[in-house]
Amino acid sequence: MAVEIRAAQGDEYEQFALIGAYVFAGAFGDGADNAVAAGNRPEWTTCAFVDGRMAASYSTIPFTMRANGTAVALAGVTAVGTLPEYRRQGLLRAITTQSFADMRGRGQAVAALWASQSAIYQRYGYALASMQLSYHIDSVDIAFNDADAGSAHVERVSTAAAYDIVKNIYIAFVATRIGYLHRAKTLWLNNALATSAATGPAHVAVASDNAGNAVGYVIYHLRGGSGHMTRGQEITIKDFAWLTADAYRSLWSWLARHDLVGKIVWQRAPIDDPAMEMLVEPRLLQPQLRDGIWLRIVDVREAFAQRGYGATGKISFAIARDDLAPWNQGKFELSCEPSGARVVATRGECDLVLSVKALASLYSGLRSPQQLAHWGMLAGSGEAISRATSIFATQHAPHCPDNF
Repeated sequence: MAVEIRAAQGDEYEQFALIGAYVFAGAFGDGADNAVAAGNRPEWTTCAFVDGRMAASYSTIPFTMRANGTAVALAGVTAVGTLPEYRRQGLLRAITTQSFADMRGRGQAVAALWASQSAIYQRYGYALASMQLSYHIDSVDIAFNDADAGSAHVERVSTAAAYDIVKNIYIAFVATRIGYLHRAKTLWLNNALATSAATGPAHVAVASDNAGNAVGYVIYHLRGGSGHMTRGQEITIKDFAWLTADAYRSLWSWLARHDLVGKIVWQRAPIDDPAMEMLVEPRLLQPQLRDGIWLRIVDVREAFAQRGYGATGKISFAIARDDLAPWNQGKFELSCEPSGARVVATRGECDLVLSVKALASLYSGLRSPQQLAHWGMLAGSGEAISRATSIFATQHAPHCPDNF
């Protein structure tokens, strides 16, 4: 059996598309023109060929991700699949190993993905990097515990007219956050502003303050299907961003004004979303917690040097083993301040000892050093753990609302 790991060529891209069609059971289309093919390019792929036939697919979309006030190059891993007759033969591990080296060469210090099965990717050093809440609430149950429904002016704007408005709000909203992607126009059109026969058109409501400044938006679909006997419509929130608490309240109040809506669904709210604190009956949101994106540190030095920090300090850490990215094995010292950071190799005893997977949890801010220490995933003195907690703290909970 001759195995070759390389990018798909133009005339092989149909094989890539059909692997996606099969392994995802037609969820993105059954033909060679499916969404898996449309959302990728041959030059982004790393595939396994067995005796000349494509047996496993893998693609890396070049993104830029917010990282606590800075921007980092992100490898968005997607379209991962192996035909069943070639499974259990180590093809994905070979692809992943090659892909990590390629990512490092391209300057992509971190990789992220949406996991079909987390068990697959934890084997390769990925850690849960964000969590998300899903809400299901009746429009009549939207009420604030302090009776402040917001004072911003909200009106619906056509998607064409709203594009520049929502883009600028989004840029300001994500500036100090972590996990959010820089959105090119194609990403806006394929995710937040996407339309289909099933969902209907995307509607955009924009909130403006008393000075006329746009300070928030909600993008949503409006369709039937709530199941309510007299309020049979359903709103599905696609994207929600706000620059002030007043804008946030006002946009929820706008949604509540849809009198024929018996259900409002938001599948991807961040875990630090304020609705649970603001609503008079937060249970009626029916919140459910689910996993979000999974993150992998591809290049320790570059990833931590590019990340943003709100504190000034130094911390050293040791990574005992990284079989898939051996350049990460060793001891490193991070020196950081709000204006920038530097990572160098070091010797001697380190403040922290942890795996590359646990390191990804620290990077995203989803887990604190103290949590990881309690769970036996990080070793260090109490003083070092306290210092690391200050250094790795994020301004907001990590979140990524975009599919890829």
